[in-house]
Amino acid sequence: MTIGGAADSNRENRVIQAYRYALEPTAAQEQELRSHCGAQRFAYNWGLARIRTNLETRAAEASSGLAVDQRTPAVEWSAYGLRKAWNQAKDEVAPWWTENSKEAYGSGLANAATALKNWSDSRGGKRAGRRVGFPRFKSRRAAWSCRFTTGSLGLVEADRRHVKLPRIGVVRTGESTRKLARHLDRGSARIRSVTVSLRGGRWFVAFSVEVVRADRGLAQPFAVVGVDLGVKSLAVLSTGRVVPNPRHLVSVQARIRRLQRRSARRRGPRSRSRSAPSNRWQKNQVKLARLHAKVANARRDGLHKLTTELVNSYRTVVVEDLNVTGLLANRHLAGRIADAGWGELRRQLDYKSRWRGAALHVADRWFPSSKRCSACGVVKAKLRLRDRIFSCDECGFVLDRDLNAARNLAALVEVETSAASCVGTVKMPAGNPRKTSSGAMGIATGRSRAHSGSGQRHGCESVTQDVVPTIS
Repeated sequence: MTIGGAADSNRENRVIQAYRYALEPTAAQEQELRSHCGAQRFAYNWGLARIRTNLETRAAEASSGLAVDQRTPAVEWSAYGLRKAWNQAKDEVAPWWTENSKEAYGSGLANAATALKNWSDSRGGKRAGRRVGFPRFKSRRAAWSCRFTTGSLGLVEADRRHVKLPRIGVVRTGESTRKLARHLDRGSARIRSVTVSLRGGRWFVAFSVEVVRADRGLAQPFAVVGVDLGVKSLAVLSTGRVVPNPRHLVSVQARIRRLQRRSARRRGPRSRSRSAPSNRWQKNQVKLARLHAKVANARRDGLHKLTTELVNSYRTVVVEDLNVTGLLANRHLAGRIADAGWGELRRQLDYKSRWRGAALHVADRWFPSSKRCSACGVVKAKLRLRDRIFSCDECGFVLDRDLNAARNLAALVEVETSAASCVGTVKMPAGNPRKTSSGAMGIATGRSRAHSGSGQRHGCESVTQDVVPTIS
């Protein structure tokens, strides 16, 4: 599967991009921010409770044998339907609603409608992926956020250190907003929405902006690089470069454990007795949240630098389609895999390749990049995880395991390109057609095959008809 594609230089792309800045609100502004986030949570829980009560009532009536026309009418759970019902009931259920912007309640109801739609589509088979459960109510200890789409929002003119928010006013930022301001001054950007959130004890504002980006061209427009992700090293490139794994979480694991033990000794929230947590417990939780936020920011910064360098330097980037969710089930490696951030790296390569005009090629999940010899193409039957040096039993080729996998990923695009360019050629297996091809690996599907000892060649005559890849 290929994502993105080659682009001409100076081509304009219209993309949705987020600009995120830290805020430095005053005490009064922080109270306003908390009030708006609480209003969004209240509206979300109100809409969810309304739909849940209606569904439970209709289910009880159906189980009692009541006719369909005699049951309680179904309640519409679209964003429009929930907002209409909220406007009719807000004076009764929330007489204090005038203290906050109407956008806070509207965004909460829109989030509830989206969650309900995802649940309904998952039950009906219209949504891919694992099954989505019924939405849960939001707690005060959950993430705090609020979204604005209309009103007085944006940047302050002739000022690069303040932003405007509805009903809250002008709030100072912790860094300059000049990058976004330059786009707005040129007319190449349009603010769609603004989201404020509380993460790790700090307030942030994120602008969802429609930006017109101009491709700047690539430093190496004809280069192909294979990227093999790992735990010992974050990434090994087919060029031989090794990107070390910084292991941000491991470096602060001792401090995290110390803070967690401290919280365990203090009085936390108890659901049975409904007792409030102590102030010392809350202060310690803030320290723990800030430490986790520091780790997440450092990991995200390193991944951004790596992915930006890859899409700016190479025309085609080849990665594996790793089942990260399945790999996290391994309790021995789950912590290291989560700390590496493989899923986030894949996500960043996805959208950055579209921005820069590069091509992201995702190899099949069953492609044996580690077991295959990059010199002769023979696939080993078994390769243990502790074997860090690849040694080919056929040709005697010896190479680092991760570098060998990266070279196989890079060669995968060359093989598919050469196979697709052989128009009109009958692609039959070399040798006896009644037996399995000597190449032990299908390129498109990656299913393992028995090999007879000879390596699969890169020529068109050695590619079987049922494994010819399709470049999308």
